[in-house]
Amino acid sequence: MTIQTAIYFMQKQLGGLYPDSEIRTMTYRTLESVCNLNQTAVLRDKDKQLSANQTKRIEDIIEDLRNFRPIQYILGETEFFGLPFKVNEQVLIPRPETEELVELIMENGEWRMENEELTILDIGTGSGCIAVALAKKLPHAKVYAMDISEKALAVAEENAKLNQVHIQFIQQDILQLGFSIPNSQFSIIISNPPYITPSEKTNMAPNVLNYEPQEALFVPEDRPLLFYEAIAEFSIHYLKSDGRLFLETNSLFGKSVAEMLRRRGFRNVELKQDLAQNDRMVSAQRPEL
Repeated sequence: MTIQTAIYFMQKQLGGLYPDSEIRTMTYRTLESVCNLNQTAVLRDKDKQLSANQTKRIEDIIEDLRNFRPIQYILGETEFFGLPFKVNEQVLIPRPETEELVELIMENGEWRMENEELTILDIGTGSGCIAVALAKKLPHAKVYAMDISEKALAVAEENAKLNQVHIQFIQQDILQLGFSIPNSQFSIIISNPPYITPSEKTNMAPNVLNYEPQEALFVPEDRPLLFYEAIAEFSIHYLKSDGRLFLETNSLFGKSVAEMLRRRGFRNVELKQDLAQNDRMVSAQRPEL
C-alpha cells in the first residue's frame, strides 16, 4: 500500500460516517503519525510504499474510527493552545472553547507583570491543558492543578513534563469542602467542570458518549450547578482579596452561573460568549469580606 492508496482507502472506509472535511483531517493526522511525516511530506511523497506494520496500523485505526473512537485517543495525542498534549480515555479531549477560556485570562495585561506574585489554581484539571497552557504562557506564575482522579493527574503530570513546565498537582474532590490547602491563596482560580445534564445525551455524538470519561462530563439533572456552587464557595476562601474566578459553562446555564455568583457577593461578574455566540465563560472577582 502506498500513501496515496491509504488516502483513498481511508476516505472510502469512513465515507458516510463523518463529514468529508473531518475525514480529510483524520486521514492526514493518521498518516502523519503512522509515517512520522508532516502534512507537506505526506502530500509530496504519495507514491511512498508503506511497510506491513504501517499498513496494519492504518487498518486498525480505521476500525477504531468506524466504531467512533476519537482520533485523539487512537493516536494518543492532540494540540491545545498551540502546545502538544498526550490524552487517553482517562481525560476529556481539550476543546476549542476551553482555549477561549485561557485566552480570556491572557487578554488581561496585569497577569504579565513579573514583579507581582501570580498564583493560579486549575480545578478539575483533567489532561492539564489549562494549567500547562497558563504555565507556559505565564512562566513567572506558580501554577497548581487539582483533580479527583489519580489516573487523570498522571496524564496531566506527563503533559507538564512534555511541555517543560512546573505544576504542583493536588488529588482532591472539590465537592468535599472540608479539605484545606495550607498557606495558599490564589490570584486566579479557573475551572472547566462537569456541566452536562443527562437529558442532553440525546444531542451528543457517540464518540463523546462512548469513550470520554462520564464523571468529567455529567452532573445530576436536578443540580446542574453542583460544581459551580462548590467552586464558588471554595473561591471565597482561597482567592486573594482582588483575585478572580474564571469558569467555562454549559451554554444553557451561563446566566444561572453568573446570577449564582452575584448572590454570593462576587463582584464584577461578567458572562461572555464564545466564537459561536453561545454563553460560555463567566469571570468574577472575589467578594469583599
